[in-house]
Amino acid sequence: MSEQKVAVVTGASSGIGAATARRLAADGFQVVLTARRTERIEALAKEIGGRAYTVDVTDRAAVDAFAAEVGRVDVLVNNAGGAIGAETVEAGDPADWLAMYEVNVLGVLHVTQALLPALRATGDGTVLVMSSTAALAAYEGGGGYVAAKHAAHTIAATLRLELCGEPIRVIEIAPGMVKSEGFAVTRFRGDEDKAAAVYAGVAEPLTSEDIADTVSWAVTRPSHVNIDLLVVRPRAQAANHKVHRER
Repeated sequence: MSEQKVAVVTGASSGIGAATARRLAADGFQVVLTARRTERIEALAKEIGGRAYTVDVTDRAAVDAFAAEVGRVDVLVNNAGGAIGAETVEAGDPADWLAMYEVNVLGVLHVTQALLPALRATGDGTVLVMSSTAALAAYEGGGGYVAAKHAAHTIAATLRLELCGEPIRVIEIAPGMVKSEGFAVTRFRGDEDKAAAVYAGVAEPLTSEDIADTVSWAVTRPSHVNIDLLVVRPRAQAANHKVHRER
């Protein structure tokens, strides 16, 4: 019997990360959960028979320590990320932009660099970058997040070129409107009303489980099949700026 494959999911304490951890465990992976919220990932790891490591992906020393301990890695899901604020470029706080860059861009860089040797050693590794439709098109009030996700998109595209010929796939999934736990609330600094307004009138925004389903499908394709870029939106959203809202 072959050794059980291992999937590392960053930002696994809630939302898309937690849903992805559950789905990959159901697919037969041993799932390694990382996030900053220890209690949450430990509870989820117990639920799905996985392992939990408290890791801040913006802390390179912590990432390197995790990489030295984790062992086998077949799949890396770079999910940790998020948005802060919806100000215009003119009014944006550079501190918010820096925070978004550190988690969405440098976080992907740190974890990918640290785990590439383990992924390469399996002879059949997969790196998945969770970007956003913000990585592909700008929208008003999204400057800092758009810039960060464009950078994450570019990391995936560049890495795929650089690893061509090696047994490592590089996949990017770019979700549109997802009503996931905490994302909009964090973006609007805890303002529940503003967060709810994002989804007002949208009959069925995507769920975290919808995105976990796309992750599962992409990483379980035959080894020679690489899903370069998968854009997934709810039917009600034709573009970042075009959303059908029912009255």
